[in-house]
Amino acid sequence: MPILTPFLPETASADGQDAIVEGFVAAQESVGRALYPHQEEALLAIAAGDHVIAATPTGSGKTTIAYAALFAAMARGERSYYTAPIKALVSEKFFDLVGQFGAENVGMMTGDSSVNHDAPIIVCTAEILANHALRDGPASDVGLAVMDEFHYYGDPQRGWAWQVPLVELPDCQFVLMSATLGDVSFFVEDLTERTARDVSVIDDAPRPVPLDFRWSLEPLPDTISTILQDRDSPVYIVHFTQKDALEQAQALLGQKILSGEEKERIREIIGDFRFSKGFGQILSRLVREGIGVHHAGMLPKYRRLVEKLAQSGLLRIICGTDTLGVGINVPIRTVLLTGLVKFDGSRSRLLNAREFHQIAGRAGRAGFDTIGHVVVQAPTWTIEFERERAKHRAREEAGAAPNNAKKRKKEPKPRIPDGAVTWSEANMTKLVENGPEALRPHLKITAGMALALISRPGDAVAAGRHLIMTSHQTRTQKLKLLRDALAILKGLRDAEIIEVLAEPDHLGRRIVLTSDLQLDFTMNQPLAPFAIAMIDTLDEESSTLTMDTVSILEAILEDPRQILLAQQNAAKGELLAELKADGVEYTERMAQLDEVTWPKPLEEDLEAALEIYARTRPWVRVEDLSPKSVVREIHETGQTFSEFVQRYGLQRSEGVVLRYLSDAYQALRRTIPQDLRTEELEDLIEWLGVLVRGIDSSLLDEWEALSHPEDVEADGASEIRPSSPRGLSAQTKVLRTMVRAAMWQRVEHFAFEREQRLAELDGAAGWDRARWAEAMDSYYDTYDDVGIDGPARSPQLLQITEESKLWRIRQVLADPEDNHDWAIEAELDLEATDEAGEPVLAITHVGDLADR
Repeated sequence: MPILTPFLPETASADGQDAIVEGFVAAQESVGRALYPHQEEALLAIAAGDHVIAATPTGSGKTTIAYAALFAAMARGERSYYTAPIKALVSEKFFDLVGQFGAENVGMMTGDSSVNHDAPIIVCTAEILANHALRDGPASDVGLAVMDEFHYYGDPQRGWAWQVPLVELPDCQFVLMSATLGDVSFFVEDLTERTARDVSVIDDAPRPVPLDFRWSLEPLPDTISTILQDRDSPVYIVHFTQKDALEQAQALLGQKILSGEEKERIREIIGDFRFSKGFGQILSRLVREGIGVHHAGMLPKYRRLVEKLAQSGLLRIICGTDTLGVGINVPIRTVLLTGLVKFDGSRSRLLNAREFHQIAGRAGRAGFDTIGHVVVQAPTWTIEFERERAKHRAREEAGAAPNNAKKRKKEPKPRIPDGAVTWSEANMTKLVENGPEALRPHLKITAGMALALISRPGDAVAAGRHLIMTSHQTRTQKLKLLRDALAILKGLRDAEIIEVLAEPDHLGRRIVLTSDLQLDFTMNQPLAPFAIAMIDTLDEESSTLTMDTVSILEAILEDPRQILLAQQNAAKGELLAELKADGVEYTERMAQLDEVTWPKPLEEDLEAALEIYARTRPWVRVEDLSPKSVVREIHETGQTFSEFVQRYGLQRSEGVVLRYLSDAYQALRRTIPQDLRTEELEDLIEWLGVLVRGIDSSLLDEWEALSHPEDVEADGASEIRPSSPRGLSAQTKVLRTMVRAAMWQRVEHFAFEREQRLAELDGAAGWDRARWAEAMDSYYDTYDDVGIDGPARSPQLLQITEESKLWRIRQVLADPEDNHDWAIEAELDLEATDEAGEPVLAITHVGDLADR
């Protein structure tokens, strides 16, 4: 039963403020909670209609302040939004709020998915609220917005999304929250002047669980052992690369961390949770030993499992990156930072004060600990130096060191690796003592923002001018933004995305989208207008039309660096093997390898076209173009998600692959105008959507269960693990496409005698390299080659017999004599396919059909 909704005031009245306060206090008392003084202060201000800026320490109860705000909005009959910076936090808060207000009252939007979007409370990313503010402006129905982790306002890339609602929603009541806001006087003055509401600043809350800070000169394994021996776990070990986090977790296997009883409890919580191959199997071993891994490269279902186990107190150690610093609610007693240096995308640098306090603030949780510990690990070269110096001093004290001045100068010095950024205890002390830096505004104008403004009733140009000229930017920045906005409008008009009307339409708009665009059309990539113009020039009769369309869209998406580098390394490895086999000399091999990169379809055509396009559009950044082939490769080769991850060794970065595929799906679905879509492209978009949904449907599945509690056993409400509402087997059209592609992938490998690649696909089912090689030898004793041209792909050569629980598949090989007497046969297990979210094929026969 929801905690808060039973205590909502029944009717609005003159004493509505008092009723809101009394109802919320009563709800907290019903679960044994009493408000802290600063929470009560915030509740009174919210009930009075004031803005609230909650700049309070981590663990001081900002979540309760958010509950109070959403409770007040519901009591007043207002729609409210709760924003968070990352999708993982959005999903956590969504399920949290469902428990407080009931599934029917809470919806969620992340850009990838939307559930219950008409609910009175919406949990979303900051960008979703910002786009809503751009589309609706002052006419918006948002009565209250809670913006969590508001320090993201200062993020150079994403900060615009935290600024836009403040500028465009003058009638909205704001609750801005973060443990690391710094000086907020600017926001107090701006909100007061802009909205004529008072602003209450809550910044004097004591931290319920104090922190202590320690500098460790022990080697990392010894530091971890000390923490465990001192019973200061759970400990979050912060690394600054995903690779280091996983390696550290695996290095801890074998230590006795949990008792047998605790391991059994973990097994019960895990239940029938599905761990996929690769990283999933590694994580399964780790969590069963009380060790977690947490970073942005993981699939959402794995992060949620780690968070769930951590909240149960059964994970003694979690190895991860600084992603846990972004508000995830996990009880941690000790934060152990393996360093104070991070790579920010362009260079390695020391953490700033805000970053340090965001991470350190995770230590110690009210109700769990009386004190939180923050341990900073010294660099390995500092630890070694201190050991050598201690030995040197011991020799001096024992009289064993030389007395002459020349030799005394040889006292050891730190051996810092070339190019390394070092850190010291003094750096730690400075970070502890310094408050967060002042937040700086970052507004930008993109094609997507322009489209949102155009969809708003009224004059879009005036709306854009208002957004820019009343923003928080300097005058110089505002003038540049105005120029950017006008240039973007010109580009949209030239690309025939928008048209200018002679007279305003019924909504008072002179600028509108062209009529043949889909309702949810958007352009989230800077080069989207260029991409649409390029797609419009493609030959409609070309056999590669669909794949070229995909390649153009992929070229404007943000680069998934881990995937591209893995593709490049694989290409280099394959070329190196060929060059060695051909006896090419070392120098020539290296020269050829230096030219290898990841696949870049249409690179020359796209670059040449963009150069011409940019001549009349000086705002276009040619560096935003980045040809690549991820979706295209998966579709053309018939790889499943798991096979693609395995092929390129991306087990640590499955989440990166999923995010890229999801972004590509959204771009294909929402950016390509309807008049440029073919039936084949529509099929591909459907296929990609099913692929993304099958990889990790945990969030939507969990919401389905919460929305239909009658389907959950009464005694199992706290452990919801439903199956997918619509399994892959029910989507036969897409499944046939996947099966066809998977079988063709095997035909191509067979044709090029890639027995190792075939073994990677089917080795687990008994078809190892030797077995495939034997089948190839038998075939090539009879025929010289396998056809892979157009006729070889004929639908008549693929036979699928669909039964209730099993599909029987036969892919006939195109032999040079057209006898069609050889085939690769397989079975598709439908139940296993639904469980895995991707086709589960088992090869049953490769050979002459007469041998069946």
